[in-house]
Amino acid sequence: MGRAEGMAGQDSIINKINVVHYLKHGSTISSKIKRGVEYRSRSGDLEQIPYSIGNSQPTYLLYFEATKMTGPVNSLDAPGLKAEGELLQSMRREVADLLGKKVHGFPGAQPVSFARKHLVELTKQDYYVCEKSDGMRYLLYLTIDTLGEEIQYLIDRKNNFWWIPKGALHFPVPGDVTRFHKDTLIDGELVFDKVPGGGTEPKYLVFDCMVLDNNSLMNRTLDKRLAYFKERIFTPYTKMMREYPDEKQYQHFIMELKTMEFAYAMEKMFQHTLPNLPHGNDGLIFTCRMTDYKHGTDQNILKWKPESENSIDFRLSLDFPLVQPDAQDIEEGVTKPYYDYDAVPVCNLYVYKGDRDDDQHWGTMYLDDDEWESLKSLQEPLEDRIVECFMDSQKRWRYMRFRDDKDVANHISTVNSVIESITDRVTEKDLIAAAKGIRDQWKRREAEKHGREKKEAENNRMASMGVSHGAPKRKAEEQGPGRPSPGPPGKG
Repeated sequence: MGRAEGMAGQDSIINKINVVHYLKHGSTISSKIKRGVEYRSRSGDLEQIPYSIGNSQPTYLLYFEATKMTGPVNSLDAPGLKAEGELLQSMRREVADLLGKKVHGFPGAQPVSFARKHLVELTKQDYYVCEKSDGMRYLLYLTIDTLGEEIQYLIDRKNNFWWIPKGALHFPVPGDVTRFHKDTLIDGELVFDKVPGGGTEPKYLVFDCMVLDNNSLMNRTLDKRLAYFKERIFTPYTKMMREYPDEKQYQHFIMELKTMEFAYAMEKMFQHTLPNLPHGNDGLIFTCRMTDYKHGTDQNILKWKPESENSIDFRLSLDFPLVQPDAQDIEEGVTKPYYDYDAVPVCNLYVYKGDRDDDQHWGTMYLDDDEWESLKSLQEPLEDRIVECFMDSQKRWRYMRFRDDKDVANHISTVNSVIESITDRVTEKDLIAAAKGIRDQWKRREAEKHGREKKEAENNRMASMGVSHGAPKRKAEEQGPGRPSPGPPGKG
């Protein structure tokens, strides 16, 4: 069954591409855009065409390449159409207002690195654990445009907003597949899953929900936040996808709920979950079950990485050697010292101290000749770029990859946390060995809670019968003539 047939009579559910509009170069698509329409230049070439989106007034213009507007995302780094200028600022204000925040920075929570002391922490409070996907962190913002129609943005850690083309996603409300969620903010990770037969499939893996239909969940516990998300968003979404399976090919990505385990399920994670993942993985995330959602660094979210993945994001600054002109240089007219940009430079690494302070020099990154040649071959700017480094066996910082999804280096507090994690590292064997103690303490808290609830229920039952356990007993003669002492409940 084709898309048009499968969605017959349901045009308002998921927008269809059914018309191609041709525009002259530089034409403007008005704010009254047609839903699910593909816009191309007459020649079919990629053109920069102004396009209006967003639900703020006035409508601002966002420039984008006018290509086909639905289908799976093919880039983790650029998962949509990037908002710029005043539109970007207005969207940042909009999300800050939704969260009741004055600061317009990235509002997501950030974990701390797992250190040995956290083995004890896992015995003191209930934690969930999930795999740490090797993907890209994004918040998913569900909102409406100036026409009151459904649109979505992905928000990266630079607080950039990436508009998802209309018709590429739909999140229905329970009981009505034609209606959709708005004023909703979800936390998750975008990954590419490997699929049988080769190829990949984009997935958005949800691990938290901050706001649901303009109702803040920030002060709810993690289990409550996830329960609301599952009931109100995920269950209707999966039902829709089952009923309209042909829609999968048009989706920007498929949404899934990340699997959470009890923190003591270490053996299951290492022996079954991680080896069978369809995407990359670089560790585990432990999240406290009973705490609020917190903007910025959260001491109750713990990031464990294997030794090979424990890393820090630095700002890179290069110092090239200054060369004195030799006889050949002088003969060619070069008489002043010059920088040798082919030689391996000193790779200075800086960490972030805060908006009001200069970045602090932390050390240098070691590069051998082959690594330097490889970086040069990228033909990309290197100065002031954010670079992820790991510490080798000789305690040298080594290049892993560039983090172009970040604007600033790790904060010095994060760096100190990672250093502690590296020097006092916790291994896979350590986690598995600690699982029994974590489980025992979890079960003890569970039994104590059950005991308290049972006692409270009994007190409520007694109170409903007019019996107060807390009232002092009176002597028989104080109870009045002809009134016997109260007997056990249920006896007359």
